[in-house]
Amino acid sequence: MNRKVAEELLSLTAEQRQEIIENHKSNGVLIPVTDGVFIGKNVKLEKGTIVLQGSVLTGQTSVKEGSVIGPNTLLFDTTVEKNASLNSVQAFESEIGEEADLGPFVHIRPNSHIAARVHLGNFVEVKNSFIGEKTSVSHLTYVGDSDVGRNVNFGCGCVTVNFNGKEKSRTTVGDHAFIGCNTNLVAPVTVGAYGYTAAGSTITKDVPENALAIARARQENKEDWVKRKKPYRGME
Repeated sequence: MNRKVAEELLSLTAEQRQEIIENHKSNGVLIPVTDGVFIGKNVKLEKGTIVLQGSVLTGQTSVKEGSVIGPNTLLFDTTVEKNASLNSVQAFESEIGEEADLGPFVHIRPNSHIAARVHLGNFVEVKNSFIGEKTSVSHLTYVGDSDVGRNVNFGCGCVTVNFNGKEKSRTTVGDHAFIGCNTNLVAPVTVGAYGYTAAGSTITKDVPENALAIARARQENKEDWVKRKKPYRGME
């Protein structure tokens, strides 16, 4: 939780917080359980929005009709379009498109735009990036300082390597690209439309459209190495 969120939480009395919740409920917002729910005075919620327990909505946050927020979601200065679903999400100063499906355990850092029908799964972090329509980033992935096209698939454990210790650079991923599991995209780098990266690759050069990039050492098996070395405790 950042300082601005904490300051807003402290600024309202318990009576004021409850009054805000009751006003939203009377305007057609569904809050079935109010335990742990905090809604700031400048938050806008359209009729038909559902806010579940443990959710904190602050700043200039706006949520459109049909969206489900929570449980355990924190939004600050964030716009959520119609029919989105945010489960255990923290989002700051960003935009989330229609029918986006986020969570659980997703972190959206400032200046990010998540387009319509994007899926961000468990333990995904996005920072200062655009994620195109219908793209899927299912689990254990970091997308930072990136421009990602539509209908892209990120496998598990991918990282956009955006910082070299001195400056940050951007990554570009074209429409319909497929980023294999455990791929590192070392910025600045571009993966063209329909480009593929093989699992376990560290990509340092641009990948042309329709190309498969393989950037990993060849596997070599040492026969009977374990029998000779017996490197593990308890081995006879």
